[in-house]
Amino acid sequence: MKIINERVNFDTKGNPDLINITGRLNEMVAASKLKKGMLNVFVVGSTAAITTFEYEPGLTKDMQELYERIIPRSKHYHHDQTWGDANGFSHLRAALTGPALLVPFEKGRLLLGTWQQVVLAEFDNRPRKRELIVQIIGE
Repeated sequence: MKIINERVNFDTKGNPDLINITGRLNEMVAASKLKKGMLNVFVVGSTAAITTFEYEPGLTKDMQELYERIIPRSKHYHHDQTWGDANGFSHLRAALTGPALLVPFEKGRLLLGTWQQVVLAEFDNRPRKRELIVQIIGE
């Protein structure tokens, strides 16, 4: 069993930015030379998240609209009073979605569904440089 820890950075545009990171993760798995195992991807920070969905323009827009319906940007949040940064909605969206995802791989490729991609979701109200911790465990 081998464990590889990598860090990768992505520049985001701020909310709502949904970035397909599947290609980069597959490259990292292939470069590891491991044949089977698990990839864990974790975003550092409390206003971004990692998820999966079919990354196409219609569904990307649907996801943005879903987040706006369930946790509207325009609503008042208690967190906004604490720091005055007006990003309470960002923290709630990130907490709901989650900071990490575990994906199995085999033959050097992620075992995702045909239309399933791994997505970095930026919810903060400004552009950010996001660091992802990618841990590849396998043989």
